[in-house]
Amino acid sequence: MSFTFQPIRGTRDILRGDLYFFNKVINYAKNIANLYCYEEIITPIFENSSVFHHTLGETSDVVSKETYTFIDRDKTSITLRPEFTAATVRAIISNGLTQSLPLKFFNYGPVFRHERPQHCRYRQFNQINFEFLGPNDPKSDIEIISLAVHLLKELNLEHLVNLEINTVGDLESRKNYSQSLISYLQKHKHSLSEDSLRRLEFNPLRILDSKDQNDKHILKEAPSILNYLTKEADKYYREVISLLEFLSIKYKTNTNLVRGLDYYTHTVFEFTTESLGSQGTVLAGGRYNGLVKLMGGPNINAIGFAAGIERLVELHKKENSEVSLQKNFHLIPIGEEAEKQALKIAEKLRSCSFNIYLNYNSSLKKRMQQANKLNALAVILFGDTEMQQLQYRVKGMKTGKEVLVDSDSLISFLLKI
Repeated sequence: MSFTFQPIRGTRDILRGDLYFFNKVINYAKNIANLYCYEEIITPIFENSSVFHHTLGETSDVVSKETYTFIDRDKTSITLRPEFTAATVRAIISNGLTQSLPLKFFNYGPVFRHERPQHCRYRQFNQINFEFLGPNDPKSDIEIISLAVHLLKELNLEHLVNLEINTVGDLESRKNYSQSLISYLQKHKHSLSEDSLRRLEFNPLRILDSKDQNDKHILKEAPSILNYLTKEADKYYREVISLLEFLSIKYKTNTNLVRGLDYYTHTVFEFTTESLGSQGTVLAGGRYNGLVKLMGGPNINAIGFAAGIERLVELHKKENSEVSLQKNFHLIPIGEEAEKQALKIAEKLRSCSFNIYLNYNSSLKKRMQQANKLNALAVILFGDTEMQQLQYRVKGMKTGKEVLVDSDSLISFLLKI
């Protein structure tokens, strides 16, 4: 029986040039987390299913269609992490951190959603995530948005994205608005998509998040939530907008923006692009004041965002085609004794922080080809003659110039390169 081993649909291997950009995005995110004093946290990639199903909303697409959920051997329902926020809040409660406010956390890693795979949309993908718990203050909203802007600027992407912002208000605002939205949508019930008909019964605000083109057309004339905000919710939103303008952060109001999860309150936002086809959302988030209480903790205010690493990488590659490969030296021994001595020489050079590539039992031609392929700075060649004379032949790969270097001077010579 023959087998063809390929990645599972919706997954992929990340290597070489793609991995360079992948790590670059993560390193930028880590640096910015340090600048804003966000502490890194690592949570498991799977949780008890209630962590996500209870918090994200049973009628949300993530829970109803996309989560990878299975029964573990001990009969526990397990769900692979579809997003970071609920997992981070669970970790804060589990580790007794709710009395240590404010809390600022940063994390990154794989998340899993069973979606239709397409460009920059995978079933196992990766996100970076920032959470700020404690204040119920528009200035904390602005810190999170400013942090996102900072990250996008560092990646040279600010000219490719647009900030869209909205509010979903407080509980009373949403209750009032839902009634008006339902009345409007009932008039168009015969034209709504199947998903929107289901949402009309259980969670009408989620219809605003519909991707169906006919639904979008109907929603153009829908009432705006901005007309149904309580005084407190309206004041909060106006302060957020005022601070954006104070910091000269460009934005566009999108009153149909609600985000896809049920735990959001007040501010919601997305950074979108037209450079990735249909996958326009690059980074998104919002405020979720009731989530910690919903998960059994105290009533704690919070705001955060997540960004898809694959989408950031794809955008960054468009603006930065150069891949900075690891600077390395290739050690090329010639002859049986030289092959043996190369093991000791390679370790000595590595102990001095040189990146040394050493191949075994290969021809000189193939080793030179490998050095060229892997962007070696230089090759270090030696055989019986060089060992007797305590010398090495060092050949620069860009210049092609070859120099004889005494063994005592090799390290200082390589440092100059």
